[in-house]
Amino acid sequence: MKCANERSLRYQVEKWLAPGSVPVHVRQFSRTRADGRRYVCIETLHGAMSRALFFFRHDDGQWCVYPPAPRSSNMRGERLAA
Repeated sequence: MKCANERSLRYQVEKWLAPGSVPVHVRQFSRTRADGRRYVCIETLHGAMSRALFFFRHDDGQWCVYPPAPRSSNMRGERLAA
């Protein structure tokens, strides 16, 4: 199991975009249309180059560079005992 620090957005941004102390800023944040999950786009500048990544919040509170799996429907048809 990962420690709480590794689940934070700050940790993931440092890991993927800003090793060291390169300035970063939030370019966009919102919720997905499909299921309302949070996402954020973080950008950093390295000289004349910019890099940006989207981070997605998962149900367990972890931020990742990949979106969470779609939620399955809770409505299931179950056979009633006769």
